[in-house]
Amino acid sequence: MSTTDTMSTTTTTTGVEHVDMLIVGAGLSGIGAAWHLQDKRPGTSYAILEARGAMGGTWDLFRYPGIRSDSDLSTFAYAFKPWTGENAIADGPEILEYIRETAADNGIDEHIRYGHKVVRASWSTEDARWTVEAERADTGETVRMTAGFLFAASGYYRYDEGFTPRFEGTEDFTGQIVHPQLWPEDIDVAGKRVVVIGSGATAVTLIPALAAQDAHVTMLQRSPSYIMSLPSRDVIADRLRRWFGDERGHALTRRKNIFQQRKVYAFCQRYPKLARRLIRRLTEKQLPAHIDVDTHFNPTYDPWDQRLCAVPNGDLFRALRAGKADIVTDGIERFTEKGLRLSSGRELEADIIVTATGLNLQLFGGAELEVDGHVMVPAETLAYKGLMLSGVPNFAFAIGYTNSSWTLKVDLVCEYLCRLLDHMEARGQRTVVPVDPNPGQATRPLMDFSAGYVQRAIAQLPRQGAAAPWHLAMDYAEDVAHLRGAPIADGALRFDAAAPAAAPRETGVAA
Repeated sequence: MSTTDTMSTTTTTTGVEHVDMLIVGAGLSGIGAAWHLQDKRPGTSYAILEARGAMGGTWDLFRYPGIRSDSDLSTFAYAFKPWTGENAIADGPEILEYIRETAADNGIDEHIRYGHKVVRASWSTEDARWTVEAERADTGETVRMTAGFLFAASGYYRYDEGFTPRFEGTEDFTGQIVHPQLWPEDIDVAGKRVVVIGSGATAVTLIPALAAQDAHVTMLQRSPSYIMSLPSRDVIADRLRRWFGDERGHALTRRKNIFQQRKVYAFCQRYPKLARRLIRRLTEKQLPAHIDVDTHFNPTYDPWDQRLCAVPNGDLFRALRAGKADIVTDGIERFTEKGLRLSSGRELEADIIVTATGLNLQLFGGAELEVDGHVMVPAETLAYKGLMLSGVPNFAFAIGYTNSSWTLKVDLVCEYLCRLLDHMEARGQRTVVPVDPNPGQATRPLMDFSAGYVQRAIAQLPRQGAAAPWHLAMDYAEDVAHLRGAPIADGALRFDAAAPAAAPRETGVAA
């Protein structure tokens, strides 16, 4: 952002609206980014373009029974807004209300343009600004805006579709097939036989919730996942808020839980065999006698090679013990008229089949990025500090942690962006772009994570280098050092100064 740009929303001579920063997405990341801008750079103009008709992102989109966070809310909540709910692991409606309250209390909701899907963003070096094209959902027309800086706060998966593998015989099944991402509001599962295909966070959330609606649920998984029971209440957090008040209690709880998360992750990475044995032992104690822990809850991979699934108060295990749910570990040969035929030859009958089979990744909400007429291919770029791309000026994005709470990273990214804009404004600089100093350096995938949704899209994602600042850190302490503590000018960023003012034209008459 340049000191020559206005600090409020303007309309250019061509009638196109201009803002200092354009934020794409009104979910957890986008609302957080807006708060940080208002708090640290008052007067900076911004707008938020949201493709859907409501704010909240994931937490407004997903409506399946039992939807909840898989991280504690002391770290999943913003650092600046205390979480005061009773549950440490909160459900979707609670989180959505928290996001909406944050936006309303700070006037952020007044900056959101709903039904604006960004399809293209083109950078002009000559003008030092982005021209962003968005399609309006209500009229179909294309809206154009310009911005000095562009922030993609749209997460990393597609909102209009989930991932469903191709199954043979789906047309033969006479029951209902549902993907959790498109959950029907009028579906009635009471008294129905429901098979949930999957073993990730969505599946383990759905099982007890559907069982509570008087369905008999079978969890059908091709292979097991690690599932950990956690208390739904954090008694220490409750005491800290009671003793020190909401704000200070939230800060202390957040610090405590960050420390716990890092230590558990580090332990699992350093001692995977011991961690596996401990998780197995805890799981076995919660299972009914007829369910074998090694068949259904002993993955082939080590803990935290994929994200651990949290179940508050062991609700999944309670549903299994109560006989309201069952679990089958087997492959699927095909759908049949009455249900599923498994690889073992077993027939599994169902009235409803839920394909909790994952997500499809999509960077930047599917928008195409151009730099001076050249279409940027993300896979041909390097990620700078996990938030910017080599060769792409005045652009940043938010990707949270896979081994901790998403918002921990988002808060740090937004703090860094405000520091970056301050640095540029103080020096009269209009543009910043990460420049790879060693184009021949060895690279690796952006995410070192074996989850299926990542592996299916890994070839389309940006790359990362072997060391900082060219990698995506998955450690909060490392990011604190790099994003909050390290100097902005580190040799990897190239800054361009503001264009000099044009010399005044002579108006005198020639002799």
